[in-house]
This record gives sequence, structure tokens and C-alpha cells, in this order.
Amino acid sequence: MRIMGLDVGSKTVGVALSDPFGWTAQGIEIIRIDEAVGEFGFDRLKELVEEYEVDSFVVGLPKNMNNSIGPRAEASLAYGEKLEQLFHLPVYYQDERLTTVQAERMLIQEADTSRNKRKKVIDKLAAMMILQNYLDANSRK
Repeated sequence: MRIMGLDVGSKTVGVALSDPFGWTAQGIEIIRIDEAVGEFGFDRLKELVEEYEVDSFVVGLPKNMNNSIGPRAEASLAYGEKLEQLFHLPVYYQDERLTTVQAERMLIQEADTSRNKRKKVIDKLAAMMILQNYLDANSRK
């Protein structure tokens, strides 16, 4: 069982995968997309799904701080619906409020990386955090 975690933005999709037991999340890559012209990276996702034998997705849901659904969350929900249509796999949503902020803070404090280097890994780290939060909240105890 492998779960794929996704941090969906308008220009990139951060990708993370669980280990086969569903205990830990590892960042895999960042897929360049262009939401404005309808390029969503589904071909690359298909390759990763097949390579890692993914059986479900967790998509980050960027709710507003007041718990409402705004335009970015609507875009993530639409992305998840398209995943279900294309891959016929279950899609779960994980509240991701402040995940990118946490990821950036972690990179600044722990890795002391430059802004340019952070931009190259932030979405992958955010996807990993989204997936890890999901795994922790849904672990089989």
C-alpha cells in the first residue's frame, strides 16, 4: 500500500509518497504545471503511480483560516476530482493550512538554505508534510 501526497499549486505540484506500510512520507519531486493553460502534470503522475504502485491519493486542501473554502481550495478539490476520474483510485483531502509556511520555516531554521534553494524544494516538503499529517491522523493503532 502506497499513498501519494500532493501539494497542488497553480505552477507546481509537490509529490510525496508513503513507505509501503503507510508510516512515513518522503518527498519525491516537484512537477511543473500551468493551471492557466490546463497543463496539470497528469502524464508524469501516471508514471509515478505505476512505478510506485500507488493505491490512493492525499491532496492538500488549503482552507482559509476561518475554515471556509476559497479559490485555491476549490482548485485542489477540482484536481482531486480529476485524479479520481483518471486513475480510479480514492482521493482523500488533508487540511494544509500553514503547511507551506511550516515547511519554509523548517528550511530556514533547520537547513539554513538560501531563498533560491528553498523555492526548489518547498512544494516537495509541503507535500511530504501534508501526507505525514494524514498518515499520523489515520494510522492503524
